[in-house]
Amino acid sequence: MVVRGRSYRYVGPVDLRALVRPESEGRRIGSAADFDDWVSGPAPAELAEPFTFVVDTAGVLRLAPRRSEHVACAGGGPVLGAGEIGFRRESGRWVVREVSNQSTGYCPDAGSWTAVADALDAAGIGHPPGFTHEVVFRRCPSCRELNIVREEDFVCVFCDGALPREWNVDDGGTGPARESG
Repeated sequence: MVVRGRSYRYVGPVDLRALVRPESEGRRIGSAADFDDWVSGPAPAELAEPFTFVVDTAGVLRLAPRRSEHVACAGGGPVLGAGEIGFRRESGRWVVREVSNQSTGYCPDAGSWTAVADALDAAGIGHPPGFTHEVVFRRCPSCRELNIVREEDFVCVFCDGALPREWNVDDGGTGPARESG
C-alpha cells in the first residue's frame, strides 16, 4: 500500500501519554477478515456508538473503544489520521456510518481524510466521500492556545487574535495548553 499524507505527532496533554501501554494499542485492521474478527467481539451496545480510531504511519487502521485515548490507540506514535468512527451493516457488508477527525490529542487536518479513506479501502470497509463531521483545529500564534474553529470564525476564543487559515497545530510551538470547545 502506498501511504499518502502528512503524519501528526501527539500534541495533547502529557499525562495522557502515560496511558500508553502495549495492551492499550488499538486493534490493527488491515483486511475485511480482521474487521469481521474484531467486530464480532464488542457487545451490541458498543457497536451503536462510535469508536476511537487512528491510521498508523504504515497506513493501517487501528480501532479501540470510544473512551480510549487516541495516543494509547496509536501506541504513542505519530499517525496519518485520527478521530471517531461508527459502523453499520448495509447490504450484507460493513460500512462507515459516521467518521470525524475529532482528536484533540493529534488535531489532524481535514486533509487527513485521504489516509483514512485508503486505510478503510484496504480493510474492505465502505465509506462516505469525506468526513461526516469535520473539525478545524488551529493554534493561536499570539497566545499559543489550541482552538476549534467553528462557522469559519478564525478568531482565538482566548485572546481574540487572528487564527491562520492553514493548519498550524504542531508547528514547533510551546505545546499543548487548554482547548476551546
